[in-house]
Amino acid sequence: MVSPCDVPVGVITGDDVTKLMKHAKDNGYAIPAFNCTSSSTANCVMEAAAKNNSPVMIQASNGGGQFMAGKSIKDKNACAAGSVALALHVRAMAPYYGIPVIMHSDHCAKKLLPWFDGMLDANIAYYAQYGEPLFSSHMLDLSEEPDEENIAICAEYFKKMAPMKIWLEMEIGITGGEEDGVNNEDIDPEKLYTSPEQVYSVYEALSPIGDMFSIAAAFGNVHGVYKPGNVSLSPEKLVGHQKYAKEKLSSEDDKPIFLVMHGGSGSTDEEIGIAVGAGVVKMNVDTDTQWSYWDGARAFIAENNDYLQGQIGNPKGADAPNKKYYDPRVWMRKAEESMCARCGVAMTKLGSKDTFPVRKPESGSLPAYNFQAVAHNPLVDAIEGAKGFIAGLGKK
Repeated sequence: MVSPCDVPVGVITGDDVTKLMKHAKDNGYAIPAFNCTSSSTANCVMEAAAKNNSPVMIQASNGGGQFMAGKSIKDKNACAAGSVALALHVRAMAPYYGIPVIMHSDHCAKKLLPWFDGMLDANIAYYAQYGEPLFSSHMLDLSEEPDEENIAICAEYFKKMAPMKIWLEMEIGITGGEEDGVNNEDIDPEKLYTSPEQVYSVYEALSPIGDMFSIAAAFGNVHGVYKPGNVSLSPEKLVGHQKYAKEKLSSEDDKPIFLVMHGGSGSTDEEIGIAVGAGVVKMNVDTDTQWSYWDGARAFIAENNDYLQGQIGNPKGADAPNKKYYDPRVWMRKAEESMCARCGVAMTKLGSKDTFPVRKPESGSLPAYNFQAVAHNPLVDAIEGAKGFIAGLGKK
């Protein structure tokens, strides 16, 4: 076991995120990032992290945020509100699992920037009250736009995020396949492979703003379900990106850039190993955990089919009740157990297993409401309040 990273348990932000990312890069492992759409799936991920002594990343997608809010909610802010709700749940419960969690948001294309803006507003409000942002990190995926526009928009958002020490993940080069309503199945194959020059141009634009950023450089990655070997990946290209940056920077670090990997389905263990060895500090996992969650429920239904045909009546008798079978807490738990096991597989493959010994709190030692507001200067608050009041009068 490597020496564990010196970060607290629960949702981590700011310098602790940087510290954990660097620990992963220096020790040759990647942090698995799981898409979650509910408190149930988020709990699965945290349970798996605790069982496997692993740091973990929980990420909300635009569609996942909508699902968390409720599919019937048609408000334009629903996706942001649902993502915020997921982040608040994770913040409330992560300390109980005794592992560090990076709270992240996934792919945000240009058309989804209002969703990103909503989460950024939540970060600002949370920061004002608690002294840290609500989310640890966010991803901008403007890879469908021209490189110059992609990088320029990322830089503008990074300037807003840097003062709160929020990590930025960006993508240059396109991940193929389809995920969460973004379809790149018919994309030009050349765009699936990012050049060293493209990666370095991102570094040049973002590094003057801050060092809390990572780059998703495409090397043939595809979202979706594929057998290992059926996707033409070239993870060795990532080695070339690092070598190019090292030379340009005259750096002593063989891996000066934080890289991330998307579209891991269809990747062989060897390909994942090469990518992690090249400085990939985070890999997305979604398709496989979606299946595993369903597979747990499917197996339970298949095994107990005769007890799930009505509220009353089963092989034990016509009047025998079936509540202990159809109660959602029963079959959903089977789904959770299955997903939890699959998360553990990802942690093993990425090398994060046993890198952070779980530190669960003593029972009863944590308050049920564990949000501590920062102390405010009453005079400063009064002055700012007066300014706001006067500004409001001027608009009338």
